[in-house]
Amino acid sequence: MILSVSRRTDIPNYYSEWFINRLREGYLYVRNPMNIHQISKIALSPQVVDCIVFWTKNPLPMLDKLEELKAYHYYFQFTLTGYGRDIEPKLPDKRTQMIPIFRSLSSKTGKERVIWRYDPIFFTHRYTAEYHVRAFREIAEALRGYTDKVVISFIDMYAKTKKNMKGIPVLDLEESKFFEFVSELSAIAKENGMKIATCAEEIDLAFYGIEHNCCIDQELIEKITGCKISAKKDKNQRAECGCVESIDAGSYNTCRNACKYCYANESEEKVRLSCQNYDPHSPLLCGVITQEDKITERKVKSLREEQISIFDF
Repeated sequence: MILSVSRRTDIPNYYSEWFINRLREGYLYVRNPMNIHQISKIALSPQVVDCIVFWTKNPLPMLDKLEELKAYHYYFQFTLTGYGRDIEPKLPDKRTQMIPIFRSLSSKTGKERVIWRYDPIFFTHRYTAEYHVRAFREIAEALRGYTDKVVISFIDMYAKTKKNMKGIPVLDLEESKFFEFVSELSAIAKENGMKIATCAEEIDLAFYGIEHNCCIDQELIEKITGCKISAKKDKNQRAECGCVESIDAGSYNTCRNACKYCYANESEEKVRLSCQNYDPHSPLLCGVITQEDKITERKVKSLREEQISIFDF
């Protein structure tokens, strides 16, 4: 099993104590977002968890807890963009805090286990293509030697995103300027020793040296674990998504980052109400189990096949 922690919320930033307690207890509960009274019990022993994929904009609270993960294989997807507090209001300063945190995490885990995400990209009168190129260059130069890969994507206007982005006029980029833009990002990544890839984008940018990415990446997981894994494409994701199947440990309407482009939160008020139920010792993240709930143990197993030879790489 691959555990995603989490596409739905920033567990490393806000709920790391809860997650470490879950590892110690050996299980967690996840409520089905499509059937709110259906709860799955997920076993978390190292024998069944092949890899943990963390998604975060600020892993600082996890840095002193990495020792708790020594029995597990894992890597981080770390989003670090050029947006200011008008778009990412709850994040610390990028230059003075977030870049040093990225470097610290990379130094502790190894650069192959920290993927830099510069996404989602969108354009406004303030956040022009030229602005993004400057910001991307500054961050890339600061992260040189601390990561092997950067992932980019362009904003998708999901219903929650559209609601959260209300009042922010998003501009289209002419086709010629778009290709000039991605070409510049690709060149900057290469100059700083990074591969560059897109997340869940239909457009083929191979001509510019930009690959299609798999964020829950079978190849990377096999490299980290030293084992072949038998994993299928995640059928719950979009057709353009290259991720393999995983189980998500998070809950919607619990991320306190308050990013304007958020696709996981309905509103700040909904997040506030959800977070009132946060208990670091509960098996369920920001939730209360009621009499109407049905808890079922989900069958999980390791996807490992065999040891990998060094000649496989």
